[in-house]
Amino acid sequence: MSAIAIALHVLAAVVWVGGMFFAYTAARPVLAELDTPLRAKLWVGIFRRFFPWVWVSVATLLLTGTYMVFDGFGGFAQAPAYVDAMMGLGVVMMALFGHVYFAPYRRLQRAVIDKDDTLAMRSMRQIRLMIAVNLSLGLAVILIAMLGSYATFN
Repeated sequence: MSAIAIALHVLAAVVWVGGMFFAYTAARPVLAELDTPLRAKLWVGIFRRFFPWVWVSVATLLLTGTYMVFDGFGGFAQAPAYVDAMMGLGVVMMALFGHVYFAPYRRLQRAVIDKDDTLAMRSMRQIRLMIAVNLSLGLAVILIAMLGSYATFN
């Protein structure tokens, strides 16, 4: 397997999962202390800067992951179960992110523009829940990757 593909794959995972970890465990509790309009405006600003990095991470993970499956195992049929689990959970994460981006995040942007606190609160709750799920899945994928690759090489 190409060392460059592995390095890019890991970096993309770190950016995405690390960003979710920061957002959920550090930014969210601090921003929760603010009034809804300011909190919503700050989240829109944070996501406006973070989500392009997630799109790059998603593309990088898909490309490098698929490349490594075919380069290292000759395709999905020969790949170990932990690789299939990583790919399956990764696709679920990507779908959840796509939903966050195109639904509650868009509604949050509109709520900030329209000064609709009710819609902003509902959108932030939905995003928070989906980030919690995606963060949990991302941490699980990391554990599967490390435990699976360790078991395969020992």
